[in-house]
Amino acid sequence: MSSIRQLMKQAQQMQEKLQRELAETVVEASVGGGMVTVRMTGHKQVVSVKIDPEVIDPEDPGMLEALVEAAFNEATRKVDETLQGRVGALAAGMPNLF
Repeated sequence: MSSIRQLMKQAQQMQEKLQRELAETVVEASVGGGMVTVRMTGHKQVVSVKIDPEVIDPEDPGMLEALVEAAFNEATRKVDETLQGRVGALAAGMPNLF
């Protein structure tokens, strides 16, 4: 039983460590050759959005909308990729039960 408790304690510590790391992580995604840039934390909270004034065209708001959407999607993908890498690294440190 004590090994199960120890394993549960390790799992909880890993989860807490992962949450701290995600809070400190910031990813950046740029699209359109840097015309739109989104910075996002590991918890998928937006830190900043930068839009090059050249991309703002009152006659074509759809282009800016598409760039902003793409930048958010890319930032989200990068957060997910970072999370998977960190979970994999933490899981590698867990004892093999089988």
